[in-house]
Amino acid sequence: MNTKSPKELAFLQDLYVATDWGERFAELVDEHVTLPKEGRALYVAAGTGGHAIALQERAGKRLQFLCVDENDECLELARAKAVAMNEEAEFQLGDPRALTFNDQQFDLVLGDASLTPPEDFQELLTEMVRVASFGATVACWLPTFSSFGEFFSIYWEALQNSGLDDNAIDVESLITHLPTVSDIESLADRLGLDAVTSWTVIEEFDFDSSQEFLNSPLITDFLLPNWLQSVPESARERVVEEISNIIDEERHSGEFVLTLKATLVLGKKARVQ
Repeated sequence: MNTKSPKELAFLQDLYVATDWGERFAELVDEHVTLPKEGRALYVAAGTGGHAIALQERAGKRLQFLCVDENDECLELARAKAVAMNEEAEFQLGDPRALTFNDQQFDLVLGDASLTPPEDFQELLTEMVRVASFGATVACWLPTFSSFGEFFSIYWEALQNSGLDDNAIDVESLITHLPTVSDIESLADRLGLDAVTSWTVIEEFDFDSSQEFLNSPLITDFLLPNWLQSVPESARERVVEEISNIIDEERHSGEFVLTLKATLVLGKKARVQ
């Protein structure tokens, strides 16, 4: 469905995703995560680096940020930003689900799971906890259960109207695969974090029409491809057109609001696991 190159997607992520979607989560992190006075910090899935560089600037030179992402094109943009801003954050290619670092290496570990498929979240958090030093803060953020409810109800109807009844069951999977807050708190506890705490804020993304919604890079290039993954490629254009028709019909060509439950979970790595 998405024919854009990795370089194009990296620029879109920097211009449209990091500056709106990403900032909603970054505000949660900035409010609730205390940076160590010194040591080494790891930022997992750093994207184009804007938030990591801002944290490095805030922390000063005694705390050194190492940032990992699996998209080399995003890392190029991040490195250019760091040079332009004269910040010492380092950016490195790597798989967030299989970090190459030894155990217990970092005094702070942050992870952006906001665009991570829910089925990969446990691997991501497991790796984050593994590389954290004893007593280090580990913090991760992601959408949680009941996010995107407005879209999923329309999507189910669009599949029905498109004659894809068998695929409608996949909408239920999309809904139930988003973890609840208690799910992620329990997982963090099982993986060896103490004093696990979470914060959730409800964020709204407002679109003036179905066309603005479906032309938004956040939707078209980052969220929708995952949501439509189970639909046969030959039918996707038809389903998207039906989604547009339903939005316009229900809202009389008016505003469409997409709701996100943005959750931050953090804890301290326990000495005994």
